[in-house]
Amino acid sequence: MGWFKNLINKFRKSDESDIHDEEWEDEEVSHQIDYHNKEQRNDYVKNCLERMADATRELENLTFEYDMVTSYLKDMEEIEALPPEESEQLKECAKRVSLLQDSKADFMERPRRISDEKYQHIERIADEVEEGYQKLTEAEDYQDLIRQDLNRLEGEKHAYLYRKNEVMHIISDTRGMAFICVAALGLCILLLLLLQFFLDMDTHAGYLVTAAAAAIAITVIYVKHVDARKELHRVETGINKIILLQNKVKIRYVNNTNLLDYLYLKYGVSSAQELMQLWENYKIEKEEREKFRRAELDLDYNEQELLQILKRYQIKDPAVWLHQTEAILDHKEMVEIRHNLIIRRQSLRRRMDYNKEVVAGGSQKEIKALVEKYPQYAKEIMASVEEYEKKFAKS
Repeated sequence: MGWFKNLINKFRKSDESDIHDEEWEDEEVSHQIDYHNKEQRNDYVKNCLERMADATRELENLTFEYDMVTSYLKDMEEIEALPPEESEQLKECAKRVSLLQDSKADFMERPRRISDEKYQHIERIADEVEEGYQKLTEAEDYQDLIRQDLNRLEGEKHAYLYRKNEVMHIISDTRGMAFICVAALGLCILLLLLLQFFLDMDTHAGYLVTAAAAAIAITVIYVKHVDARKELHRVETGINKIILLQNKVKIRYVNNTNLLDYLYLKYGVSSAQELMQLWENYKIEKEEREKFRRAELDLDYNEQELLQILKRYQIKDPAVWLHQTEAILDHKEMVEIRHNLIIRRQSLRRRMDYNKEVVAGGSQKEIKALVEKYPQYAKEIMASVEEYEKKFAKS
């Protein structure tokens, strides 16, 4: 803004400074501008004015930053110039703030025992956790017993099925033996008849022996067959009982499994042990968070106290020192910060000088030289300047 006013004043006092035509002639050659061409002339003036506007905005930003850095340096001087007693009071407060900030940083960086989601979940069901752990433990123990019962019943069933297979073989074998005995008896009788009628032999004893042997063999086979049939009935009855028991235990297993699934879903775990581990981690985490909350309150209190102390000593921006307590406590740190601020201020000064002297000043000189070299366009140029200044003021 100020640059435009200065520029207009210089237009009105164009005789106050001396401009060498050779410089602007070189500029004309380098830009290859036809200043008698209205469009090119206006573009050239607009370009100069835009450079001045950019430089003015940049100078405003740089000046603000420069003043802020200067303020920091003055604050540092004020702090270092404090009397010993007041300086010691400031350092004691800064030390408390620094320790509490370190404690807060350690808490934020520590590995979490439990995620926030799990923590909030356990917090919601905190009153039910111990009862839930007992229910889960009982259900899991019962589930193990049911599995053992199922395994035992399955083993007994396999044993009965194996015995049934043996008994079936025995029944099949006794049938076969009975047929063999009958066939043998028939052959023996036929042989005895042949001996009796064709050879005139006395076969009464043979008939008796054959009949006795056949009776004994058939009796033994029959008894064994009957026993096998009884055993088969007993085995089949046992298998049926086991199947009934299995069905009953399976119903218990399904019901208990559904109960476990519901409890796992309710407590967000996969076992009673996991629930207890979460509960223990929750209690430790809760205690640590409570310590952190109290530490945050202490930190806030001490930060406010530090701000009040700094305000008493006319520190312009006391909030900055909340994050630079080490500089208050350590002179070397203060020197390092001051050195960095001085370097920053020098850099800002160079940039301010460049924008003021080179960019804005050069543009002013270019427009003034143009007015002096082509006075016939002075009013037109000044009108463009005034119009652009209005736009710049609005923006």
